[in-house]
Amino acid sequence: MPQNSPTALAASPGDSALLPGPLPAPAAPPALARSAQAAAVAPGSGHRMAAMTHQGSDSSPGGLSTGPGGRRIPALTGRQKAAILVRLLLEEGAELPLSALPEEMQTSLTEQIAALRLVDRETLHSVVREFVETLEQVGLSFSGGIEAALDRLGDRLSPAAAERLRRTARARGAGSPWDGIAQAQDEDLLPLLAQEGAEVSAVVLSKLNTAKAAGLLGQMPGDRARRIACAMPLTESIAPRVVARIGASLARQLDERPRPAFAASPGERFGAILNAVPSDQRDSLLRDLEGDDAGFAQDVRRNIFTFAHIPERINPRDVPRILREVAQDELITALAAALSAPDSPEGAAAEFLLANMSQRLAGALRDEVEGMGPVKAKNAEAAQNTVVAAIRTLLDDGTIALADDAA
Repeated sequence: MPQNSPTALAASPGDSALLPGPLPAPAAPPALARSAQAAAVAPGSGHRMAAMTHQGSDSSPGGLSTGPGGRRIPALTGRQKAAILVRLLLEEGAELPLSALPEEMQTSLTEQIAALRLVDRETLHSVVREFVETLEQVGLSFSGGIEAALDRLGDRLSPAAAERLRRTARARGAGSPWDGIAQAQDEDLLPLLAQEGAEVSAVVLSKLNTAKAAGLLGQMPGDRARRIACAMPLTESIAPRVVARIGASLARQLDERPRPAFAASPGERFGAILNAVPSDQRDSLLRDLEGDDAGFAQDVRRNIFTFAHIPERINPRDVPRILREVAQDELITALAAALSAPDSPEGAAAEFLLANMSQRLAGALRDEVEGMGPVKAKNAEAAQNTVVAAIRTLLDDGTIALADDAA
């Protein structure tokens, strides 16, 4: 096939000299173009395009193959096929997230597009058909590296396992260190930034999202924040490789910190334990604790949540959601015990619950309570603890939030 014929495919600068300058891309039949566009945005299409970019990337076109119409067409490398598809889809107005590909793949694809000149229609149709037919066979698509895998697995992995995977990926040079830095807690980042110069801190804040950076800056001493602000103009000409080194160093320091054995603070853990302890024993322990460690005792008190705390810490709109989680007999017992002492904190909690449910249900519950008679103290506390346990479950799930936390 002559190299200067309309069906020739120039794959190198030397070949392209024999052909006219760049011409508009040949149009595929509308139905085929629509199929290509649909396939291009289907799950897995980016990875198929990436695979085509690598396939045969070290070889030059050679030999012939038979097209759908029976004509002999040039055999193409994976890079050439990907370049043809991208050129066609852009011409058809498709939005291709090429920036999600690795940089070396973006470079390779762009160079291949620059090297190509004319593609005959049958070759174009053959490439599009192959791409669409291949995607139709895709069953599952995996993407995004370790971070995407961790996002999909969610909380099915333990925090320790997820963090170990991130550290391993960063040690191998996979992914960006800034992803892990952005997810770090402020209390972990602030001490590390305090050890760095103002210009390094300015670089770090520039790489974080605005809300995260503002939160960190707002927690720094005034003079430190001022020095970072003055150093911000110095980051204008900083080289990308220097920014990458800063990110890698900071991520390594975060990785090397000793990991706490417990996710919750001591006050949170002991407060949760005391929630389930009988009130007399709880009050006695707190009095003794205040004598030994007043600061810790105060922290524990902040984390204790009992039936009596419901009016001041529960949002009224969450009451129906909470009561759906409590068995009716347990709820009636808890209300009966509380309403027997209407002037007590527990009585106020019972009235709060009744006031924030449907009045029909509240009336029915009051009728049940009136016909119940006295409740033993042990049964009363167990029933009220059941209500508190339901609230704790919803708080842990993120379904509701305490009023003081949401403020």
